[in-house]
Amino acid sequence: MLFTVMLVIFGLIMVFSASYYYAISQDGSAYSYLLRQGLWVLIGFGLMIFGASFDYKNYRLLAIPALIVSIILLALIFTPLGHEANYAVRWIRIGPITIMPGELAKLAAILFVAWYLSEKPDRIKSVTRGILPMVLLAAVYGAMIIMQPNLSTAITVCGIIVAMMLVAGMKWRYFLGAAGLGAAGIASILLFMKDSYWYNRLTSFTDPFADPLNEGYQAVQSLLALGSGGLFGVGLGKSVQKNLYLPEPQNDFILAIIGEELGFIGLLLLLALYCLFLWRGVHIAINAPDQFGMLLSSGIVIMVAIQVILNIAVVTSSMPPTGINLPFISYGGNAILIFMFSVGVLINISRHEPKNTGDD
Repeated sequence: MLFTVMLVIFGLIMVFSASYYYAISQDGSAYSYLLRQGLWVLIGFGLMIFGASFDYKNYRLLAIPALIVSIILLALIFTPLGHEANYAVRWIRIGPITIMPGELAKLAAILFVAWYLSEKPDRIKSVTRGILPMVLLAAVYGAMIIMQPNLSTAITVCGIIVAMMLVAGMKWRYFLGAAGLGAAGIASILLFMKDSYWYNRLTSFTDPFADPLNEGYQAVQSLLALGSGGLFGVGLGKSVQKNLYLPEPQNDFILAIIGEELGFIGLLLLLALYCLFLWRGVHIAINAPDQFGMLLSSGIVIMVAIQVILNIAVVTSSMPPTGINLPFISYGGNAILIFMFSVGVLINISRHEPKNTGDD
């Protein structure tokens, strides 16, 4: 809880700093994004308290309903309820309420996989009863999310499912086989689909300066921000790139603003805080009282870890630029609510850890 509070408070500070000029240009008030994020954080703390108080074992009953609801919500994106922004349809808008089904899909996938593989632990040793159903689940989620298009969320959801299978005991040869199929798919795009959308997405990040005003614009501005920060940064609140150069700097590219204002040292301290958070999460998973608790907590830790890694990769132009928020830091209500509720679940699992009486 301490590490979560530290990350969230730091996120509020950086959302305000990163969004200052963008908020003025959009809403006429420098505080609009700070106030909205602050409201989401307060609701998130309520969800975290609920998650910490509600017995995690009861979530078994919600595994199948959560899976069905998440798939229905992903399907609704392709109806008139789908809301388009930045050339992608990733949201459902119902009046003033905006839902991002991709975020909910992560938690639904974690819950279902934890339930399915813990009900009969030997399932993961069977190709037909354990591995193929999970591969099918990953394929359905991946296909529906990529169609939005949202490559990073698809990678996150599929990565969570595969990593949880490994934690449950899947043999490495199956993982390597799946990785080989994925590599073959990417290679086929690069070799035979050079005029396609996905070819441009998969190759533009390799040299963003080749097209700095179009495909490479966001990556170029991000790299300029990181380079300007140097070792110690230009100072909190003194970023240049947030002055309407880097698009929506409070969202997916907030790490670039952190690097510019706080420098390489600031980024290292932030990553150290993430490592401490993940270390405690792994400790909870190792000491969980049952298989379901172990897989559930592992899935949550894996989700945070994958998103941190992917966000760093996007911001440093190490992978194609696509929407992936930085956990607990980036602006966005859906993400902060999901992450803070997940932390509450972790805390509840930790409260059920077997107590060491010292008798042995």
